[in-house]
Amino acid sequence: MPVHMNGTQDIQEAFGNIDIYLFDQLLKGTYQNCHTVLDAGCGTGRNLIYFLKNGYDVHGVDHYAESINEIKRFVKNTLKSRASENFHIAPVENMPFENEKFDLVISSAVLHFALSLGHFEEMLGEMWRVLKPGGYLFCRLASDIGIESSVRFIGNGRYIMPDESERFLVNQEMLIRLTKKLGGMLHEPIKTTNVQNLRSMTTWCVRKMDND
Repeated sequence: MPVHMNGTQDIQEAFGNIDIYLFDQLLKGTYQNCHTVLDAGCGTGRNLIYFLKNGYDVHGVDHYAESINEIKRFVKNTLKSRASENFHIAPVENMPFENEKFDLVISSAVLHFALSLGHFEEMLGEMWRVLKPGGYLFCRLASDIGIESSVRFIGNGRYIMPDESERFLVNQEMLIRLTKKLGGMLHEPIKTTNVQNLRSMTTWCVRKMDND
């Protein structure tokens, strides 16, 4: 990793408000040979600062125009980069990219907003479509792991959470099954963080098998 840290301010400047588990993969060097990066549901780009500042070919989509406009302004005005053209207002289930374009696809706190099992599968399938063979899919999403007795199933993959919000939830068996169905392999064990029994966030790190 080409960034040398002198303190908290340097880390913040280099990585922004990055997901800690994505940061973990960067520290491990998992993505050191990835050149093209997509954040599917990028928001304002909190997970893209490091990639944008270090020469990666970075792209992003989000269905909120305000978020895309904000990251475009940041890239153009702060980073002085033409990469602002790589960010699009689009739903994750219908992205404007060709097949097998990206070495790394990031999905952070997006898939649990799926409206149904079908919607979840559409989003996941689209992310897999644009991922190159040998590429990596990094997902952080809500699950019922460890809070099974605290959530209430309401149908089609959706649950009522302890705070009364609704989320699409996965479990470990489902993620392992999906990994095999997609033709991928886990390159990290599935990891889950339980947040005071209010929600559980699971990290799912998959590599797309190269058929060559």
